[in-house]
Amino acid sequence: MAQPGKPQSYLVPLLIIGVLFFIFGFVTWVNSVLIVFFKEAFQLSTFSSNLVAFAFFISYALMAIPSSWVLKKTGFKNGMSFGLITMAVGTLIFVPAAKSVSYPLFLVGLFLIGIGLTVLQTASNPYVTILGPRESAAQRISFMGVANKLAGISSQLIFGSILLSSAGTVSAAASLEKVVTPYMILTAVLIVLAIWIRFSNLPEVSEEDDEVDTTQAVTTTRTSVWQFPNLVLGVLALFCYVGAEVISGDTIINYGKSIGFSNDEAKYFTAYTLYGMLAGYILGIILIPKFLSQQLAMRIGAILGLVLSVGAIFTTGFTSVLCIALIGFANAPIWPAVWPLALNKLGKFTKFASALLIMGITGGAILPLLHGYLTDTVSPQLAYGMLIPLYAYILYYALIGHKRQSW
Repeated sequence: MAQPGKPQSYLVPLLIIGVLFFIFGFVTWVNSVLIVFFKEAFQLSTFSSNLVAFAFFISYALMAIPSSWVLKKTGFKNGMSFGLITMAVGTLIFVPAAKSVSYPLFLVGLFLIGIGLTVLQTASNPYVTILGPRESAAQRISFMGVANKLAGISSQLIFGSILLSSAGTVSAAASLEKVVTPYMILTAVLIVLAIWIRFSNLPEVSEEDDEVDTTQAVTTTRTSVWQFPNLVLGVLALFCYVGAEVISGDTIINYGKSIGFSNDEAKYFTAYTLYGMLAGYILGIILIPKFLSQQLAMRIGAILGLVLSVGAIFTTGFTSVLCIALIGFANAPIWPAVWPLALNKLGKFTKFASALLIMGITGGAILPLLHGYLTDTVSPQLAYGMLIPLYAYILYYALIGHKRQSW
């Protein structure tokens, strides 16, 4: 493996990881379209339609720690290939699910896609952090974020046009036929990528390569990841962040429809959120770490998230929708900052710690269900009030939590 401090040594591996982040974005953000599509096709409540997000993201809780074991046994490269194949099985299940008009079977497919993504995320996020200087880790993750959000925008344009056109005007069986061809194509793409990764020259990395003397002194005196407050508090920060990100992205189409926008207008609202995130990631690449530290960028994002959440509640019409969409911009610096802050000085615990951080992604499973319940029982607009405590905690972590070195 190339020595740290030589960025040119990392170019090809990071390009390969960039392709994987594109896949992450495509299959993750299409969920916002599926939530609306299944709600109409199966005549579901908001809570029930949000089971799309639950089935997808709950896999992170179940598979995060096993993923760490898988990667330890197979190595990063083979583990990534395994993750892609698992995702391909999940996307292929969409075909019989459509033929049998079975919402539970679709949820099984989404769960398997999430399982595969868990393995990929467990490998790729620390990979990006370790491949290069830690102080610029947020910048590298921001590059990955650009690939992720471009893929998300693509998924909105492609699947929004395919699945949400003439929605509600045909039978459930006829409507569900729309998913067959695109998901068969997606299955083929995932299989090809799995083969490509398996035979690529992607190097293995060791967490210990990232060690410095002060880190060695800390890690040799600690016996458990639970002895690192910056990690444990970071897992909770990631839980809050992913929940807020999924709520702002996956629920905005249904929210737009609930306040009077047509299907053809509302189907692009998630893309607006992703445009905001894309702008934020590009700004992060320019500003971090030269002009802004990743901690300061995270604080700004959390504060902006608080302001926009309040705005979404107390404004009306498109202004309220725009506040939710702009939360995407506020979210952009948070994910790239949490990883290096939470993994700081973890040393030999890095791989297992990254699995715990991946478990934090289950915020995207649990919190949208709570949002769906509030939407059905209180109001679609007031349900966004739950974002306020989430961003308040993220702000705490950015200001204080990440600095804690002991309990």
